[in-house]
Amino acid sequence: MLSSLAERLNAERNRRFVGRKNEIELFEKAIAALELPFYLLYIFGPGGVGKTSLLKQFSRLSNSHATTIYLDARNLDPTPESFINALKVLLHLDSSESPLQKLASQNQRQVIFLDTYEVLTPLDRWMREVFLPQLTENTLIVIASRQAPSAAWRTDEGWQALIKILPLRNLSPEESQSYLSKRDIPATAHQTVVDFTHGYPLALSLIADVFAQDGQISFQPEAVPDVIKILLQRFVQDVPTPAHRMALEACVLVRITTETVLAQMLNQGEVHELFEWLRSLSFIESGHFGLFPHDLAREVLISDLRWRNTQWYAQLHQRARNYYTLRLQQTQGQEQHRVLFDYIFLHRDNSAVRPRFVWQENSGLQTDVIRERDLPALLKIVAEYEGEESAKIAAHWLTKQPQGTIVFRDTEQQLAGFVIMVALHQATQEDLAIDPGAIACQNYLQRHGAPLQPGEGVTLFRFWMARDTYQEVCATQSLIFINFVQHHRLTKDLAFTFFCCAKPDFWAEMFAYADLTRLPEADFQVGEKSYGVYGHDWRVLSASAWQELLAQREINASAQAEVSKEPGEVLLVLSQTEFASAVQEALRNFTRTDMLHKNPLLRSRLVVEINNSGGMSDRIAALQALVKQAVESLSSSPRDEKLYRVLHRTYLHPELTQETAAEVLNLPFSTYRRHLKAGMMRVVNILWQWEIN
Repeated sequence: MLSSLAERLNAERNRRFVGRKNEIELFEKAIAALELPFYLLYIFGPGGVGKTSLLKQFSRLSNSHATTIYLDARNLDPTPESFINALKVLLHLDSSESPLQKLASQNQRQVIFLDTYEVLTPLDRWMREVFLPQLTENTLIVIASRQAPSAAWRTDEGWQALIKILPLRNLSPEESQSYLSKRDIPATAHQTVVDFTHGYPLALSLIADVFAQDGQISFQPEAVPDVIKILLQRFVQDVPTPAHRMALEACVLVRITTETVLAQMLNQGEVHELFEWLRSLSFIESGHFGLFPHDLAREVLISDLRWRNTQWYAQLHQRARNYYTLRLQQTQGQEQHRVLFDYIFLHRDNSAVRPRFVWQENSGLQTDVIRERDLPALLKIVAEYEGEESAKIAAHWLTKQPQGTIVFRDTEQQLAGFVIMVALHQATQEDLAIDPGAIACQNYLQRHGAPLQPGEGVTLFRFWMARDTYQEVCATQSLIFINFVQHHRLTKDLAFTFFCCAKPDFWAEMFAYADLTRLPEADFQVGEKSYGVYGHDWRVLSASAWQELLAQREINASAQAEVSKEPGEVLLVLSQTEFASAVQEALRNFTRTDMLHKNPLLRSRLVVEINNSGGMSDRIAALQALVKQAVESLSSSPRDEKLYRVLHRTYLHPELTQETAAEVLNLPFSTYRRHLKAGMMRVVNILWQWEIN
């Protein structure tokens, strides 16, 4: 009997899967046990470390023990409704049926796999407190995330006993070599590749992709500090055709790539083959709305493109803008918000924009009109951040111009933030008398602005804030800025916009980039709090001209960027075996900085979090301090104090020889060696716990 294509695909994926012995043993024992030893297995690790591969291997292993459900959060909106609807689809239920009741009716063990959980951060509380507690005891939940579980999981006395937290590390040297063999990499290259990648699964797969293209591997890892950069650059050099290269460059420029977007950017009618090729690449991921590259891949490739071919970069940028401009005219509501995120994403690499915008369009926030029930919560937020006097002013505008208020709701439909826009041209003198901010802006307009023509309007963005973070950078703030762009695009005959800020200096660079002028004469004070004002005259620079200006500023900034802009440093997430080896090496070479500069721990989270901006000497000093701290921690324990003395005389302040150290410590050499080995392992374990926690 012929096997199905699905069976062949599963067989091939299973053949290529290597390692993770401890993780697999843990999972297999759990699902085979009469009573689950834990009900939530939470796996976390950086992008490219193999979380999805492990979950899919778990799913294959579950077939003989349990029924499985696999959900990739990238295909969901972070709302309870979207999550529940996805379960209904997978369980073949109609809209009136409950997935929880369906799951509860099953006698067989069930495993729910939830991949890319970091996308569902807005749902974390709902998952922990509402959904998961309703599952039956024969259900195991397996979560994979780039982020460690929030503190609420660790501190909840109930979940503490029911959760197993599993940090995922790089593959061990043996596992790496096994993978390379399965990908037909010559055995003579294995050690070089392992030394180069430190078992980082994404890097290993990229090397295999490079080898599959040209049948050879030749690089000098000692000369290249960034494994992802060199591999991607090598990959781009050997793509099948110039058309494939252009498709890849288009893909890394935009937030999400579909066949329609790709056809527009390449100016081609038929791009299906190119789209499918992109889809097959190991560093390109598929989501609900289209394709997107791994973060590291995007950083490297877009930086290379801007430096190498600025003209082509500008042309791609123009084509993307043209497409999004057309889509903005064809969409409305949430879909238009999504297109605006795509549009603004083109400016993400500008130093003025990037740190002041949250690029998580799927934040779980929903835009809505204000309702009567929102008023008490909204005014409470204003009073909390700006005082009771400001709350009274907000209440006035809510009464006089309720249509100017937009609210944002979280996944529980609670008020997460809002913006109150005042139509100054509709305000009466009585209205203005109540609000110092409105008076200041009106006076500025009368002194410096041309008189309004019939039908022209002026908008004052008077109050804007998030419930939890006020006017700090957050998803709500970013959505408010999206609505600012949407407002001036959709408001006919808009002459002028004012924008108030509690910390105007913080937003100066971003607003200058967006051509919002600082207007000190319009600044005002309410109670003891002062506010700065920015403005834009749309009669001088129209919305369409404004969009062109921003595009030119982004392209010019890219052209002036440094020739070899480096992406953010890639941390090494060493396997436990490699980590132990690196710690032992650091101990042996503790006093020899010339030897320590090659130690992989210098790129571990442990060291980088202490010193992420210093040079090599600072990194080495940080590593020495950590090792010393771990060794000296043994001195506080009567049981370990003897181990501390041996390590101290051997590595921190070494004697000439180990024999001399044993004599100074008055120990038989065999006892000394036993204590030395035990001490090293204690230090390894201490540093390992610091690294993974």
